[in-house]
Amino acid sequence: MQINYWWIGAVAVIMVVLIIWLIKRNRKDEKVYEKEIIESELKSEDHREEE
Repeated sequence: MQINYWWIGAVAVIMVVLIIWLIKRNRKDEKVYEKEIIESELKSEDHREEE
């Protein structure tokens, strides 16, 4: 059985790129989520002051 190192290398590179992309996307989504939480808390405090 011969091992095709070109395919293994290509799959390894694709996996590394996918992992990097997922990490960057997760960080971006986390910042957006934190911003939404902070804004919703501020809106609820403003709503309480009006009552």
